[in-house]
Amino acid sequence: MKGNSPSPLLIVALAISATIAGWGIIDPQGLGSLAASAVAKQFDSRGWFIMLEASGLLFVALYLAFSRYGKIRLGPDAAEPEFSTPPWIAMLFAAGMGVGLLFYGAAEPLTHFEEIRQFTGDPKAAEYGLFVTYLNWGLHAWAIYGVVGLIIAYFAYRRGGTLLLSAPLTEALGDEIWVRMLAWVFDLLSIVAIAVGLAGSLAMGVFQVQTGLAGLIGMSDPGVLTIPVFVAMCIAFVIPLRRDLGDGMAKLSNAAMMIAIGLLFYLLLLGPTSYLMNSIVSGFGRYVFGALPAGFATAEFFDQGIVDWFQSWTLNYMIWWLAWSPFVGIFIARISRGRTIREFLIGVIVAPTLFSILWFGVFGGLGIFDALRQEGALSAINNENLDATTFALLDRFPLSGITHTATIVAAFLFVVTSVVSAGFTLAMIGTGGDENPSPKIRTVWGAILGALGLAMVLVGDIAMVRSIIALSAIAFGFIVPVLVVCLFRSLRREEQK
Repeated sequence: MKGNSPSPLLIVALAISATIAGWGIIDPQGLGSLAASAVAKQFDSRGWFIMLEASGLLFVALYLAFSRYGKIRLGPDAAEPEFSTPPWIAMLFAAGMGVGLLFYGAAEPLTHFEEIRQFTGDPKAAEYGLFVTYLNWGLHAWAIYGVVGLIIAYFAYRRGGTLLLSAPLTEALGDEIWVRMLAWVFDLLSIVAIAVGLAGSLAMGVFQVQTGLAGLIGMSDPGVLTIPVFVAMCIAFVIPLRRDLGDGMAKLSNAAMMIAIGLLFYLLLLGPTSYLMNSIVSGFGRYVFGALPAGFATAEFFDQGIVDWFQSWTLNYMIWWLAWSPFVGIFIARISRGRTIREFLIGVIVAPTLFSILWFGVFGGLGIFDALRQEGALSAINNENLDATTFALLDRFPLSGITHTATIVAAFLFVVTSVVSAGFTLAMIGTGGDENPSPKIRTVWGAILGALGLAMVLVGDIAMVRSIIALSAIAFGFIVPVLVVCLFRSLRREEQK
């Protein structure tokens, strides 16, 4: 129901989220181990379905963008976009990218390179290492975000519904009791997935900030800073949760993005520029022509080591994007009213994918340059601690103190703005679509997100944190296809009128 009074959905969602948080705080290793085991079983039995769905959503996006439906506006026919294209695209980056870019920029391509070089020569391992990273962060990821965001925007602004996952069901399938029950479950699962997914990003931010701070001040044990960094982040996001969600948070998010872009071009210009640009151009070509077939790969003919690597990275990412899709989808929908389906999908999928290729081409290219042309120290650091890879890379350039500080600030801002936005989104869903939920409910969600984040931090293993996020989103593998069916059903009805 709407309004600020507690609804059954809000109470149940808070209870489930609080239970997960409590379990993680009391027995973090137990929660992590259970999640890892459950996710591994799901990946063994349904990995093919996850890849099929991710690729299917990319084909759905391509079809909608270039079909007769592409000209339909997300709003009345006379509606105009609220934001011009440049700031709209900038906000897309702020919504779907964040601390993960800083955390995995060099670490992920290096990890793939080290795995693949066991089976082929180093040049091919380097090519595939970057290609797999592009696959994990590129078209498929943004197609998931784009299709879910499009569905939310279409039913909210074209069909007059709410910015909730339940709106497509009730509008396309009717108001029968089973539809309302299913819609309620969809909203509940979206809340849990958003909460757990954001808590994982909070933990990732804590790990990276504490490692950066320890290196900056010369502390040998970053773990000493875990709780102070976590408390600082909680204070930073609880204060704005008590206030209206104005443009202040957008400015902070944009500031973090500008710092990240500054780091990107700083490394590109001061590093082996020609080597990096060659890598980016050739990597772009390999990705463009290989992305669609790679989206159907399942590593079925390889040994268990390769299967585990594939499941831990590519499959986990596809589920991760599904976990984030309600949150990012709602945000993208809110800033996209008035755009056509074609404009929406091309903007949401193409621009962030190109940026991902540039980002990982520079950071990952530098890591691979070290492995192939220098002493390979970054790979050794990466094998020991993913958190430290970005900072070890920055140490190789002038003004490392400044770039360390900038990275720490950017990671901190990305996490804080994401949690604040998620707190508003969770409160909005929990109150039936109220776009201005009460500060009390927002603060309660902030506390739950903090507790979930603490549980993730106590787990202490980023691989287990990823498994917990994946487990929370398994159900979305079945929810999103239903939403797609609702969208096509409503589009056909509109065409027939």
